[in-house]
Amino acid sequence: MTSWFTEKPRDLRRFHVLTGGQAVAEALRQIDPDVFPVYPITPQTPIIEAFAQCVADGRSHARILTAESEHSAMSAAVGAALAGARTITATASQGLAYMIEIVYLAASLRAPVVIAVGNRALSGPINIHGDHSDGMLARDSGAVQVYVTTAQEAYDWMVMGVKLAEHGEVLLPVMVGLDGFTLTHSAEPVEILEDDAVREFVGPYAYPYPLLSEVPGTYGAFAMPEHYFEIKRQQIAALDRVGTVLPAITHAFAELSGRDYAPLEAYRMEDAERAMVIMGSHHGTAQETVDMLRARGQKVGVVTVRLFRPFPRHELAEQLRSVQAIAVFDRASTPGSFPPLYLETRAAVRSPRVDSIIYGLGGRDLTPDDVIQVFERLKRPAVDTEPIFYAGSDETEKER
Repeated sequence: MTSWFTEKPRDLRRFHVLTGGQAVAEALRQIDPDVFPVYPITPQTPIIEAFAQCVADGRSHARILTAESEHSAMSAAVGAALAGARTITATASQGLAYMIEIVYLAASLRAPVVIAVGNRALSGPINIHGDHSDGMLARDSGAVQVYVTTAQEAYDWMVMGVKLAEHGEVLLPVMVGLDGFTLTHSAEPVEILEDDAVREFVGPYAYPYPLLSEVPGTYGAFAMPEHYFEIKRQQIAALDRVGTVLPAITHAFAELSGRDYAPLEAYRMEDAERAMVIMGSHHGTAQETVDMLRARGQKVGVVTVRLFRPFPRHELAEQLRSVQAIAVFDRASTPGSFPPLYLETRAAVRSPRVDSIIYGLGGRDLTPDDVIQVFERLKRPAVDTEPIFYAGSDETEKER
């Protein structure tokens, strides 16, 4: 069992072998949202298929709205959420790109929509496999962003995401990202909580300013310069409050499930001299490789970031404060600059050595040998290395 399990006894009858997509659908069934507006796109489609079957079987009372595009699906989600209906949707890749205009609007209108994202490469060239390019497109939207490492985490964070999005101090979209195919289509044991326990945990939908009420309000108004700045400041403040609100939610979920979460997870960092920072499904590869190198006497560790927005800069700085050399693994690129997780880490820490590593684009695997190569690279003086290293790329040897 992974390190986020507490000592709470496990009931093995609650474990089911599910893909990440099926795990998200199970969470949806238990949450039982009022409205689920969607447009299918690989690798998010299994979420819709599995949840639609639940609705067809009478196991959920959600209204599934099949829109003509992701832009329309997100528009419907915002309208439903503001009208007073608990609303969840799902998307991936080009779908999120098409949806992105309304994701920005959802955040500015304070619509607490939960969005499951089957993280997938953006075109072109066209590619249906997993990386974080699509999620990074939304990083400045004002939405909360979580990147999970397993199907279990996908299930858990969908449940917690509803509680977080709808919290009165937040009221923002929450995006739960799970790596395309690696998580969306791969099966593993997932513990499913009791239906009543999940519904009690999320509670009833209680948006404080519903459109369909007798209280007058203004929604989506044009903002002149004398108002726009203050509205954005309030939105930023709401996102910043996630760091204050989230611990109570994760603690309550730990009491319910026995699984305790934090914005990041540190592994074998107690005396690490070299460390890597990573997000997503290669978390397990990173930890296993660290174990392998520890057995050889090397003081290495890994920090896995789960909460990307708002970025947990203080927690990350604390974990990395004594580390001499750091490699930050991004599963996305930023042509013409450094990739997003690297820039966030570089701004947060004061280590003398922080290297940028790009890996896994378009579904390319990250192997233990790739990780070992990066840790070996951290032994060399920074002046002898390129500013960005492409782990696992066929061009890597040529560039070296």
